[in-house]
Amino acid sequence: MANEKKLVEAITSMEEDFAQWYTDVVKKAELIDYASVRGCMILRPNGYAIWENIQKVLDAKFKETGVENVYMPLLIPESLLQREKDHVEGFAPEVAWVTQGGLEPLTEKLCIRPTSETLFCDFYSNIIQSHRDLPKVYNQWCSVVRWEKTTRPFLRTMEFLWQEGHTAHATAIEAEERTVQMLNIYADFCENYLAIPMVKGRKTDKEKFAGAHATYTIEALMHDGKALQSGTSHNFGDGFAKAFNIQYTDKENKLQYVHQTSWGLTTRIIGAIIMVHGDNSGLVLPPMIAPTQVMVVPIAQHKEGVLDKAYELKKTLESNFRVKVDDSDKSPGWKFSEQEMRGIPVRIELGPKDIEANQAVIVRRDTREKIIVSFDELEVKLDEILKTMQKEMLERARTHRDAHTYVATNFEEFKDTIQNKPGFVKAMWCGDVACEDKIKEETSATSRCMPFEQEEVAKTCVCCGKPAKSMVYWGKAY
Repeated sequence: MANEKKLVEAITSMEEDFAQWYTDVVKKAELIDYASVRGCMILRPNGYAIWENIQKVLDAKFKETGVENVYMPLLIPESLLQREKDHVEGFAPEVAWVTQGGLEPLTEKLCIRPTSETLFCDFYSNIIQSHRDLPKVYNQWCSVVRWEKTTRPFLRTMEFLWQEGHTAHATAIEAEERTVQMLNIYADFCENYLAIPMVKGRKTDKEKFAGAHATYTIEALMHDGKALQSGTSHNFGDGFAKAFNIQYTDKENKLQYVHQTSWGLTTRIIGAIIMVHGDNSGLVLPPMIAPTQVMVVPIAQHKEGVLDKAYELKKTLESNFRVKVDDSDKSPGWKFSEQEMRGIPVRIELGPKDIEANQAVIVRRDTREKIIVSFDELEVKLDEILKTMQKEMLERARTHRDAHTYVATNFEEFKDTIQNKPGFVKAMWCGDVACEDKIKEETSATSRCMPFEQEEVAKTCVCCGKPAKSMVYWGKAY
């Protein structure tokens, strides 16, 4: 019992200290370990398996839309990075440089990719000549490095995994359609697989990607009321094309610049899963993305027939579910706490009396509900329970988001809401960056997005009182 208690006490209560709770969970659930380089993390099997499932699903969805995977170099020459002025200025503070190769200094320093726009642009300028070469719809799965001052596992690390799509199109319309299409894929994936509802919209010019014509985003609300940018899609227009001279001859044999997009989702989304669904016992993983959906826990496994029955169940279930058997010599109570810590959606408890009664006990991770099911109905009932759990996790997350989304119509109301009611604040904005700066300076809140579904919650800007142009979601963010 002492060991079981120790495992539970290892997690700080989220009500006591949410940041410490988060750190405890990622460590105790064995998602990551800290690396010897500041701000870098080791993705352990439990953590990497979640990313593998995310990658598998998204990669298939991308390919359904014509995306092809490529791989670009890790290193970018300084001269290439500087070809697009806004882009290099936006990333300069975060770039890590290689200045020496072996024992010799380099004639031109190389940056470790913080993102790969310049590499793709250089590549496209060499392979695109005619309208017949378009579109180019490429993606790469890789890691990038950004020299962050403050880091936190998954949410902000010096090196992280992601995918970055880079496309080239003949027309502005095609580029815009692809930009929005990819954002919708992200939003649908997060809702249907991760059970996280998203707010979709456009970033303000202040918050958009360096060098982009427009940036679209999906924003999620964490359990503590902070926002998390969870995926972005950028329309570059022809700005990068002009900087890198990416031209093609159209059907009339006239030279035109291509229109480009870029879009990405990172391991940061694992942080969102933790902070949206987790509780004081650890992770709660949505069944659709959980590496192990079902853990069979034999009770009194030393008794004859118990382990045999556990493995028989595993063999029956594994054609339709991701299932494992915990046959370790730990106590049942420890096993229960460990599986809860890891967020495994359901466990099946199975002991001598259950076998005798031709039944097992299914326990849901999210609600702790115990359901007695006969072996004959186990497969069908398990499918129902996992689907119900997935649906209800999304509903709870949406209810939480909606209950913590507020409206402010003047600046005093806005400041009071931001200070005392963590969550999203919907408020009108005049479009002036000076108001955006003032709001951030006085409240630490930033514009999260101008949602596609616009509402008029007031006639005037929440900050200056001038006529409003857009309704904006504001909030404090990770």
